[in-house]
Order: sequence, then structure tokens, then C-alpha cells
Amino acid sequence: MPSILHISDIHFGPPFLPDRAEAVRRLAASMRPDILVASGDFTQRAKRHQYEAAAEYLASFDVPVVVTPGNHDIPMYRFWERILWPYGLYRRYIRPDLDEVYRFDGLTLVALNSTRPSRPTTGRLKPAQLAFARRAFAEAPRTDVRAVVTHHHLAPPPDFDRSRVMRGARAALESFTETGVDLVLAGHLHRAYIGDSLDFFPGERRDSGIVIVQCGTTTTSRGRGRERLKNSLNWIEAGREQILVRHYLWADAERRFRPHSEHRFGSRSSEWLRPAGTERELIEHNGGAT
Repeated sequence: MPSILHISDIHFGPPFLPDRAEAVRRLAASMRPDILVASGDFTQRAKRHQYEAAAEYLASFDVPVVVTPGNHDIPMYRFWERILWPYGLYRRYIRPDLDEVYRFDGLTLVALNSTRPSRPTTGRLKPAQLAFARRAFAEAPRTDVRAVVTHHHLAPPPDFDRSRVMRGARAALESFTETGVDLVLAGHLHRAYIGDSLDFFPGERRDSGIVIVQCGTTTTSRGRGRERLKNSLNWIEAGREQILVRHYLWADAERRFRPHSEHRFGSRSSEWLRPAGTERELIEHNGGAT
């Protein structure tokens, strides 16, 4: 069962908190995850020295690192650079490709760039990117857990109503549902929340929810909502029968991240999630009750 340490919105620059970053390293060394996922916003203002620091930090982890760019990784105020060369420094220091497929034992993970250089604070996934994900998952072993990583959120937070989901979020979730995606990881809001896509966008297929795992800001002072001035990360164990998500918050008195809540979901391949029969058969089994 692959284990994932999920961090996000580390923002090397003025809001960066070095003690949190070092605590993440210590946690990774002690828990030994199979994969580190960093879901965007590596820099505060997409400056070269911030990228250099972020690249050095990511390289310090002795595990495979999965990344995707965030809106802060695009030069917001350097207009011509943002229009003509928006990902130049990201490609040089973090990763040359913006959409990638990662394959691990028992897990296929697709990282999709959700940023929009023309409107950096909002996100979207293009039809071509959804097709890219479909092809990647079509080539995956049937027994793999299937996961997607973006920066922008596909589902709204339950207690922070000022945020809109990215453009085309519902269409993306419908595409992922049809493709058999089990898990979506994201960041952006500096506010963590964990749930099922059916809690946010109920669909026709009630047996096909996707586990939504949002990460807050792991290493800055800019948490929002219920995580104002807080830091968080997630530990995920992605198995065929069960997906476990353990949410960690920074404990200031202890100077470390410690478990705050635990969430368990049946994956799509879980035998106990499969319906026992048709809706009519279930009604008849229950004596005609509706």
C-alpha cells in the first residue's frame, strides 16, 4: 500500500517559516513515505532565488517527489514574463514538464497543471489535459489506485464560502469519475479539508465518489479559515480496499506536526462498496420500503 506525504503552498519568500520546513523533513525521515506530493506554490513571487531555495528543499527528501505548479509560481507582476515565459523558472528549477504521469507499485498518479497565466489567481483544467489523464489511466494496471494532483481545488471548502472552485471543476470530476479516479490531492486555499466528491457535487453514480484531500499551507504564516495562522499536511495510505487520510496540524508548543484527525474511505475496488443489486432488487429486499 503506497504511502504519501502531502504538503502544499510552501511559498519560499517572505511568508516562509523555516522551522515548519525542517519539521516536515524530520517527519519524512521518521515515517519514511513512499512518495512526497507537493501541490504547488513553491515560491511567493516566482523569483529566481526563491526557486533555487525551493529546488534545494525538495531535493533534500530521499523519496520520489511529485509536483505541480501553483499560481504563485507564475510571475504575477512581471507582465511580459508572465505572458511570454510564464513557466520558465519553474521548468528550470522544479520540473521541465507541466503535466506528468507517475507510476508506482500499486498507484498511478497524474499531476495536472491547473494554473492560468492570463488569470493567475484562478485555475482550470483544459479538455486536452483531461484527455491526457484518461490515456494515462487507460494504460494503468486495473489493480492500481488512481490519483490526480492539481494546485487549485475542485471541490469547495465547507466553511470558507468566499472561494470559487476552478473553472470546469464539475466537468473535471465527472471525467475523473468515468476514468475511475480514486483520489484527488490539491492545495491553493491555505485551508485543509477532506471528504468525498459526492458531498460537494452529487452525481448519478452514487457508488463512484472520489476522495478529495485538500492541504493547507504547510510552511507559511498565511493559513485561512479554520486554519488561520496554522500549518498542515496530510499522510495518505492508498490501498485497493481502503484509503486512509491522516491530517496533521502544527503543534506550536511541541514544535512539530502532530495528527489531528483520521479519515477512512473505501476505494473503488472495495468489495463492500459494490451494490448488492439493482435499486429495484434492493427495494424488494427491504420489503418495498423507499
